[in-house]
Amino acid sequence: MPFRRRKNTAAIPRTVPAFEHIVTEASDSFLWRLDDYPWERNVWNFHPEYEIHLLRKSSGVVLVGDHIGEFGPGYLTIVGGGLPHDWVTAVQPGELIEGRDIVLQFDLERLRGSSGLLPELRELEPFLERSLRGMVFHGQTALDGAGLMERMGEVHGLARFRLFLELLDLLAATDEYELLSSPDFSPLLDAQSLDIIQRSLTYLFQHFAEDLKLPDVAALAGMSESTFSRFFQKNTGNSFSDHIAKLRLWQACKLLADTEIPITDICFQVGYMNISNFNRAFLRKHKMTPSSYRKLSRQRLTLRA
Repeated sequence: MPFRRRKNTAAIPRTVPAFEHIVTEASDSFLWRLDDYPWERNVWNFHPEYEIHLLRKSSGVVLVGDHIGEFGPGYLTIVGGGLPHDWVTAVQPGELIEGRDIVLQFDLERLRGSSGLLPELRELEPFLERSLRGMVFHGQTALDGAGLMERMGEVHGLARFRLFLELLDLLAATDEYELLSSPDFSPLLDAQSLDIIQRSLTYLFQHFAEDLKLPDVAALAGMSESTFSRFFQKNTGNSFSDHIAKLRLWQACKLLADTEIPITDICFQVGYMNISNFNRAFLRKHKMTPSSYRKLSRQRLTLRA
């Protein structure tokens, strides 16, 4: 059976460790894990190991460095060592999404140390450098990469290691990718900062459709308004208002694509006070109007069918 982490928690956790401590078995070169969601490590976290992450089920918000985006089934990423990350799905109390994630983590220095004996591994250096900003893969690369990660759960030992090398070669050679985090993103990676940021991000995710005020959230963090504003910008790469806007527009896109709710109603449901502000924000972010986005989403669904 594959190594599987499972914890039936009722809500997104509100505390975090200083970093995720990863233990690889002595018989393995890397860790492969199948995770349910949520469990205690589904938080804004970082670790020195590189992580290749496959979202097998559900949709939600992806946070990688200062990047905020949307994920769905088949979303494949690699996150370099030290880069904070989280994949958040809105769940009901007591809800558990079994096998949502496949997680693969490996030690960069261990891999580099092996290049003395296996010089071909040095070809991975440009890819590993790119990965420090986080990468999401698209097209055939994402499909093939997902297939390799699934197959790793069926084998062990040398057979799994062969698939690992095949996966690295695939991801390193492709041009079907997008860099996620900004090159100048540099958070404060200490336990207290991570705890405050995790609690703040969780609160904003749960309440972004409400009339959120910076002073109120700053008070929850135990900081003055100006201190929290600088702290939030430093540790997420986004201003407080930009972060909320990205969450609101993410939810708006889901509602436009998946429902028939009128656009005016969506505007208010995601937290905008008037349709003009909503339309301007949507156009600035997506380079099209909400109605055009809904039409394009319908066309894509028709093509996939």
